[in-house]
Amino acid sequence: MIKVAIIGAGFMGGVHANAYSQMDSGKVKVMAICDKNQEAGEKFAQTYGCRYFNDFDAMINEIEIDLVDICLPTFLHEEYVIRAAQNKKNIFCEKPVTLDTAKLERMMAEVEKNDVMMMVGQVLRFWPEYVKAKELIEKKDLGEINYVFAARLSEHPKWSEWYCRPENSGGGVLDLHLHDIDFLCWLFGEVKSVYATGKQNKIGSWNFVSTILEFVNGVSATIQGVMEMTDGYPFTMDLKIAGTKKTYEYVMKAGNNLEEIGKSKRDAYLYENGIAHKLQIEEKDAYQLELEHFIDCLIQEKNSEIISMAEVRNVLYTIEAIKKSLETGCKVKVE
Repeated sequence: MIKVAIIGAGFMGGVHANAYSQMDSGKVKVMAICDKNQEAGEKFAQTYGCRYFNDFDAMINEIEIDLVDICLPTFLHEEYVIRAAQNKKNIFCEKPVTLDTAKLERMMAEVEKNDVMMMVGQVLRFWPEYVKAKELIEKKDLGEINYVFAARLSEHPKWSEWYCRPENSGGGVLDLHLHDIDFLCWLFGEVKSVYATGKQNKIGSWNFVSTILEFVNGVSATIQGVMEMTDGYPFTMDLKIAGTKKTYEYVMKAGNNLEEIGKSKRDAYLYENGIAHKLQIEEKDAYQLELEHFIDCLIQEKNSEIISMAEVRNVLYTIEAIKKSLETGCKVKVE
């Protein structure tokens, strides 16, 4: 059995705890929640039947843990990944893994030095409608790819002050763009160059971004990330892939933020010979799928074949190239 400690009693911590609770009880157990907010931590512990700690070191020393699951604000990820690795604990870390590649290199060095396993929650690789797109590409059902578009749109986040500050969250260019870059790299491989345009808000966050990605394999894609749509605009995910034979489209509209994803409207279509075929894709909890995948990796003592830390690093280098393009107005090569 894999014994888990969740760090962070916020929304994503609850999503992860609920996901673990849906798995085989002989496979995984949430042992503890660690959060400096006592009220939130104690409520979480009561809900999920685990112990509450307000101190990471005390938790590590008092109970047996196999996996530290980090659901903290992005700017805190580096500290806790390194602390977990130094304590010889395996690590699952929510995305974005961290704010820049220098931090990520330090994190990866500690993970390697301490011989622990780490996976990052770049969840679209487990999202059923995105997995369907991957299957269509691999089977060449769409034909030669002519057009790719992906977008992620949300109103200005109201649920947390840290999320609105670019030095803490990375802003829309990191927090939103990351998903679509990672997914498209999963489909098409490494990005060769980027060209981005956008607009900063009053505190300097790139919350309106459009980027053209050119892949090494010759495919190009346009992606958009907007974190300040008009109040009330539903959180939206959009994917369109047009080939010489067929076009695949997926659109999801949730509530005002990702927290309301359970209320979402999700539609996937395959267009062929003038006919729109609505696809019936089984709805599954992608967060549970990714976490259970990593639990299985730990049990089998093997690295994930779906996502590697090298791929996580490549996505972050691509985002740094996008930031440079936004600042210079030029096309930038991804190093």
